[in-house]
Amino acid sequence: MTDRTPLVGREAELDRLDAVLDGPGGPPGVVDLTGAAGIGKSRLLTEVCGRAEERGLTVLRGRATEYERHIPFRVFGDAFADLDPELLRGLGAPGAAWAASAGAAADGIPANPAVEPAGAGAGAAAGDTTGAGAGGSAVDRFAAHRATARLLTALGGRTGAGLLIALDDLHWADPASLELLDHLVRHPLRAPVVIVVARRDRQTAPSLAAALTRGVDTGAVLRLDLGPLTERACVEQLAPGLPPDRAARLYAASEGNPLYFLTLLQGKGQGRSGPALPPGGLGALLLDELTPLSAAQRRTAEAVAVLGDQATPPLLLALTGPASASASASGSERLDADLGVLARRDLIRPRPGGVWSLRHPVLRAAVYEDTGPGRRAALHRRAAAALAAAGAPATVRAHHVERALTDWEPEAAAVLLEAAEQSETTAPASCAHWLEVVLRVLPDTPGHAARRRDLMLKRARALSVCGELRASRDLLHEVIAGLPADDGSGVRAAAVTLCASMERHLGQYRASVSLLRRALSRRPAPAPADAVALGLELGSSAPHALPFPAVRAEVLRTLELARALGNEPAAAGALAVSALGEAYEGNTAAARELADRAAACVDALTDRDLADQCEPLARLGWAEFYLERYEDAERHADRGLAIARRGGPLHLLPHLLMCKAIVHTHACRLPSALDLVDEAESIARGIGSDELLGLVLANKAQVLIAARPPGDVSALAAAEEAVAAAGARTSWWTSLVWCVMSYAALHGGDPVRARSAMLRAGGADLAGLQPSMRPLFLEALVTAAVTTGDLAVAQEWAALAGRDAERLGLPVQRAAALRCAGQVLAGSGRPAAAAERFARAAEEAGRSGAVLWEAQSLLIGASLTAEAGDPATASAMWRRGRRLAESGGSLLLTGLADLLLPPPPPPRVPGLTPREHEIATLVAEGLTTPAIAARLYLSPRTVDTHLSHIFRKTGVTTRSALAALTARHLP
Repeated sequence: MTDRTPLVGREAELDRLDAVLDGPGGPPGVVDLTGAAGIGKSRLLTEVCGRAEERGLTVLRGRATEYERHIPFRVFGDAFADLDPELLRGLGAPGAAWAASAGAAADGIPANPAVEPAGAGAGAAAGDTTGAGAGGSAVDRFAAHRATARLLTALGGRTGAGLLIALDDLHWADPASLELLDHLVRHPLRAPVVIVVARRDRQTAPSLAAALTRGVDTGAVLRLDLGPLTERACVEQLAPGLPPDRAARLYAASEGNPLYFLTLLQGKGQGRSGPALPPGGLGALLLDELTPLSAAQRRTAEAVAVLGDQATPPLLLALTGPASASASASGSERLDADLGVLARRDLIRPRPGGVWSLRHPVLRAAVYEDTGPGRRAALHRRAAAALAAAGAPATVRAHHVERALTDWEPEAAAVLLEAAEQSETTAPASCAHWLEVVLRVLPDTPGHAARRRDLMLKRARALSVCGELRASRDLLHEVIAGLPADDGSGVRAAAVTLCASMERHLGQYRASVSLLRRALSRRPAPAPADAVALGLELGSSAPHALPFPAVRAEVLRTLELARALGNEPAAAGALAVSALGEAYEGNTAAARELADRAAACVDALTDRDLADQCEPLARLGWAEFYLERYEDAERHADRGLAIARRGGPLHLLPHLLMCKAIVHTHACRLPSALDLVDEAESIARGIGSDELLGLVLANKAQVLIAARPPGDVSALAAAEEAVAAAGARTSWWTSLVWCVMSYAALHGGDPVRARSAMLRAGGADLAGLQPSMRPLFLEALVTAAVTTGDLAVAQEWAALAGRDAERLGLPVQRAAALRCAGQVLAGSGRPAAAAERFARAAEEAGRSGAVLWEAQSLLIGASLTAEAGDPATASAMWRRGRRLAESGGSLLLTGLADLLLPPPPPPRVPGLTPREHEIATLVAEGLTTPAIAARLYLSPRTVDTHLSHIFRKTGVTTRSALAALTARHLP
């Protein structure tokens, strides 16, 4: 539907939007319209939709609303309600899921894909063969994200010129919708699909603002900030013929805001003076438009404000008719008449699906807030009852139940609890909200104490899943404090275990360990199953708060107890904790044996068995990474990610993503590594754990060091932010952050700072450096010392790296020690001996699949080999190193290659000209004469002439013989 007000003063924005519409499917895939309320975002969005339709694009339009912020996936459901359900069903499981929502909307039930349709279909589409997935549900929000992306990709390919999705008032969107949009920004659709969102910048949730800003940085998002209109645009196009003096006053009062300008213009002289229009003044002017209405018409406007996008005639009749009367012909006629009056006064406007809405969200807010509290609650109560009669899910009814709730009502609480259960895995933030509403009205009496405790614990779990770690931690402390001293229900152990986990992930390690030790030492002792959970969490505190040897015995007892109880998932968790602990300490043989046992146990379990074991999978993946078992590490990280995305805690995703990213970094698969750390960063920034953010940024800096060209400062910037986030802590993660800071400073050309950072990480005796990675970290110190001419200290550190590497027996660490020795030799003027160390380092790194370190060793070794007087060997090393670096996306190493040694000329068959050798090489690749002619832009006759010369010069007579001869001279 076209807005009645003219579009003014947005020519530049329309030009840029036209360019996006003319090439859907390429970057940017998302357009972000921002501006103040009333500035014209919705009107511009309408214009974009109209222009898209003129180009043949299918247009879906949804709007978030101020008073329905806890209905999961609401804004997307509103957009998808416009789709033909039959078209959706033809697109497979994801389409069928949303089709259920669209069909419900067509039947008069407001669209709500939040749980049953979208989630179930998404789970099936994501390949969840367990039938339940994590947490006993086939539904999960991350599978819904991926399924929706597949659905949009399919729709973009099925709907002619493409697809436009317009989402208005996104600053009011529910958390589940924001998560989905964040996914679509981070994973641009490979289809002719454009998403245009409109929002108020100052009212936007930080998570959404961050996601869109990152999209702007990557080119996935085009941001258009709508500023005030010029006085000429306002006056000439909105109020032609207005006396100049009045026009100037109105424009000054409106500050160039078209909504304010029009409201003042229609306000019969109000607001003619004063510097600006205050919010209360705007509300008064808007409400003044309702003055001529009859009481019945005013009640209808209030009902539209209460219902929002559910304002269909049947529901409006249920809210405005007599409470005890059923719908009648006379009631429908009266409602139609009232709607007609409101529409003619441009107070309400029709929307697709038979829905009515107030002209502007600001008008809706004014009408809603002006409705008396008692009447407002009564309208919401009627809405909830009407929706229940129509078969709407609890997640839709819960909004109205909450707004009508003033005291404890068991039936109302049952609806809210049902909504919480339905949204537990798809929209945990909504789940936590509904539980909070119930807790708010639940009587604080002994008779309700057990129920209150259980609901608080359930809400704490929901908060932890959606990343609200601090809120979850605080609520759990309240639960623990309220338990009787002799509590034997198991609630204490569950609350303590989760609370300790929250403290640990927030970097509060001492508090975490204290909670656990106190719980384990209580009398009577915790039940065996509770002791297993507590013991696992205590083991997880190493090597953060405690060295692993300090908890080794307790983890072993936990393993034995889990095995005695037949709890194989817990046993797998204990083995994974032990494997990581021993791997960290550099006890390679023990770590390998434990990792083997943990992997065997994990691999024998189903995803359902491991639903609560995402973190042990991350620990196993990291242990395997430290043991240089990269394929196993990635396999277990991928499995953990699949399980975590089906409803696991949000704060575990960064650990799994980082594990996979660091594997890809060492294997020199840098583009994918960057994608992984970017996703980890977007999650970590919303969780509120400074230490986790510091670790994620440190991992990102590692990737950036290798991925960006020499001289790029992005890695150093990320490392500096990581150090700032980690603060003055002394944990394992903080030490890793400073190690990465050292490498970033070194690549930034500051060896003094690099040395200082590594000593900050490890201490004067370097004991604080991770034992299993110390040779690699020592390489930064050796490089810094050699660069500054301190060869004596460099030699000491190189010798320590050699001893550590020999003890560890890990190829990547041996390679690092060899490079350390090579650098000392090079600094001492012995390039041949240094080159030999780098060549051996390349062999060692290659054995483990650490392509990044192999390529680096080859390239530095090539430079030293050339210096030692062996250009042929140097050339071969250079070519292989550069090829590995280029194929892996390492701009650092390709840039280093070109700096260290210029590209050597390719070897040629003796006696041939460059053109003849080029043709001979293509013959060796199997190309025919016409193909060679096309490749070189020559005629076939010219190619044949060259071939005759080649045969004469080389003495061969067949193409196969020429191919064999050429191959012998190729690198």
